[in-house]
Amino acid sequence: MSWPNELYQVYENNWGKDDEKVLLLPIYHSTVNAQVEVTLSEDGEFYSAVPVMDKKDSVTVIPVTEDSGARSSGITPHPFADKLIYIAGDYKEFVSGKHTENEKYYQAYLDQLRKWNDSQNSHPAVRAVYIYLCKRRLMHDLIGGRCLKIDEKTGKLSQNNKILGISQEEVFVRFRVNYKDVLGRESRTWKDFSLYESFILYQSENQDRLQLCYATGKNTSCTYKHPSKIRNAGDKAKLISSNDERGFSYRGRFDSKEQALSVGYEFSQKMHNALKWLIEKQGIAIGSMIVLTWASNMQTLPDIIGNPEDDLEDEWDMLEENESDDIKSTLVSDTMPLYRERLRKAVWGAKKQNEIKSQIDHREKAMIMVLDAATTGRVSIGMYEELGISEFYQNVERWHFETAWNCFSGKARKNEIRSFSLYEIADYAYGTEQGDFIKCKPEVRNQAILKLIPCVITGRRIPKEIVRNLFHKACKPTVYQNCYNWRKVLEAACGMIRKLMIEEKKARGEKEEYEMALDYECADRDYLYGRLLAVAEIAERVTYKKEEARTTNASRYFEAFSNRPYQIWGIIYKRLIPYLNGMPYTQKQYYENLISEIENQFTIADFENNSKLKPLFLLGYHCQLKNMSSKKSVS
Repeated sequence: MSWPNELYQVYENNWGKDDEKVLLLPIYHSTVNAQVEVTLSEDGEFYSAVPVMDKKDSVTVIPVTEDSGARSSGITPHPFADKLIYIAGDYKEFVSGKHTENEKYYQAYLDQLRKWNDSQNSHPAVRAVYIYLCKRRLMHDLIGGRCLKIDEKTGKLSQNNKILGISQEEVFVRFRVNYKDVLGRESRTWKDFSLYESFILYQSENQDRLQLCYATGKNTSCTYKHPSKIRNAGDKAKLISSNDERGFSYRGRFDSKEQALSVGYEFSQKMHNALKWLIEKQGIAIGSMIVLTWASNMQTLPDIIGNPEDDLEDEWDMLEENESDDIKSTLVSDTMPLYRERLRKAVWGAKKQNEIKSQIDHREKAMIMVLDAATTGRVSIGMYEELGISEFYQNVERWHFETAWNCFSGKARKNEIRSFSLYEIADYAYGTEQGDFIKCKPEVRNQAILKLIPCVITGRRIPKEIVRNLFHKACKPTVYQNCYNWRKVLEAACGMIRKLMIEEKKARGEKEEYEMALDYECADRDYLYGRLLAVAEIAERVTYKKEEARTTNASRYFEAFSNRPYQIWGIIYKRLIPYLNGMPYTQKQYYENLISEIENQFTIADFENNSKLKPLFLLGYHCQLKNMSSKKSVS
């Protein structure tokens, strides 16, 4: 199915189910932020009014018409709760300025509410609100109840007072109705399902203009005013729009907007409401971009942006501060079998293959959607994919297994095998050091993540541009003030280079593996030069005193070495000789022999080749570095 149909099915399968955290909006309804709450009796008598001071609590579900749900200007009242200018008959007595005369707004609202109240689908709350607002006393009661404040000199609403940042004349009012049957009804009208149903029935019986719905193939009431507020309550961008009287996007292809697209009102409402619900429930916001995944059976899917092992980090929080290092070490994946076990648990929720098979319904699908807005009025779908749920899980696991690298764990104070979140990859590839962190511009990060998502979920090959950027960044250690930042870039670069190597092996039909251990047999020029640089780094650093924080010659010449290895190696080795001569004889022999062993693996042509090194150079460097750092005898 296409994404509109999948979203429609989400609505049909989940409407009416209890979800305490996020409400799946009923059709013909939307959300607003209310600033004032008025309580009435069932007979329409004023009881109290209070300002809504909690921003989270201010989110209010309201009935909307096709016009009011898309209103931007003109007189288009909401059917029930609305702003003061629409619902207060005494508004003009207390407001100065351009909206002093609100009678047209008030009458339009009251006429619309009266029709609902007079219909067979009316509701006690509608009756109570209608009776009360006909009295034209709302402003008097709000001011008398100290909910709104007036300027004593002018007798008008004070311009200095605001509620949740909204000026008093612009506040939105919601209603609470205290019924005589206290235990029988929900007093908060914005949470009253019986009121939702009342308006849905009322609207359904008053639909006209039947046309062909392109989504369902049925003749039904269609709309060209589709909902906004897709990504959040303040979002003005629309996913579907036909406001094209002057832009002429469809002219030349079609005569009218009806020919371009015709969608049933109910279908549009259900589709958009399901999308809003999914985004609020499980969408990942990355700046203006939303990354959304869901399963056709609504089971929880692994995070495709973050590192799945982060979900297991809570295990650390359960440990006491004085817990032994041995116990902490059990939570670190320092071998590939242990990493694969923890990765499988993080992605699938189980460690063993037979447990996994019993938990996954292979008939289900996983959907992945990315939304972003280039302008304030339009949101676009940057990516949409559907695939079998087992394939989705396998691809996510494969990505994190093949991009894993041997990294330093700050928590365990030892090496661990881990993968990287897409945030990390994007920031390290395109960002700059900002204090203790590496960050890149939001729009650049979004584009990088958008390129990487298909690699995670469908197995698409990793973009070489990202690997190249990581390689170049990792070859510049002296650019980073914080050496820990450079180490993170280096580790991420190695992980992505490893992934690239695996993909290239797969393309050649070779075994799809690339070990993280030092490969003593590898005679590749780039790999061997990386090993030489690592030996020079360690050999010089072990001569430093513990408190010394000097930059080694290997680090200082790192970038130049990656561009002209043969020439720069001569310089680095010449500067290393004094450090070697100052060592004890056995230690000096160890480093000299190791350098000779590596040099002997080169062909003469490869060794004297002064062209730029390729990314494999970093793997040789880091593997040699880790190998030597783990050997106490060399220091």
